[in-house]
Amino acid sequence: MAQKATIYKVELSVADMDRHYYETHNLTVAKHPSETDERLMVRLLAFALNAHEKLEFTRGLSSDDEPDIWQKTLSGELELWVTLGLPTEKIIRQSCGKANEVIVYCYGGRTAETWWEKVKNSTTRFDNLQVINFSEMDTNELGRQVNRSMKLQVNIQDGDVMVSVDGSIVYVTPAKWKNSNH
Repeated sequence: MAQKATIYKVELSVADMDRHYYETHNLTVAKHPSETDERLMVRLLAFALNAHEKLEFTRGLSSDDEPDIWQKTLSGELELWVTLGLPTEKIIRQSCGKANEVIVYCYGGRTAETWWEKVKNSTTRFDNLQVINFSEMDTNELGRQVNRSMKLQVNIQDGDVMVSVDGSIVYVTPAKWKNSNH
């Protein structure tokens, strides 16, 4: 019998001084049976870093042809495509062809570094691609904060991120491995 997704209720308050975005999102997040707590928290962090009224979680791990998060225009065009983890060169190429802007949030320490060394030369032609890495220490700590019902406060200033989960604070410093030329 197939396992079902676990549902998480998240009150996500974002104070992004870099983009002047201040909003609270009440989210219902489905965690796929194969998804780790760490990945769930990276997904929430990626949402906070790109927070917008039209930003949405997709079917994620349940679908091969959708990112983890996307933002569409009113006419249905893909403005933003957000993927987590270590996508293949083929997936990066397809994503960059489908959306105006693509962001890959990778994590996993040495594994992520090895992946980037392998794919970075093939990504130089994509002006709409950003690659951002989270340190293994930061994402492990975020993974330890998971609760079925969470209040997250994410403060972003000068590229530094402070995540408060029900009173516990985790500081995250995203490393930009590739900037988009948009």
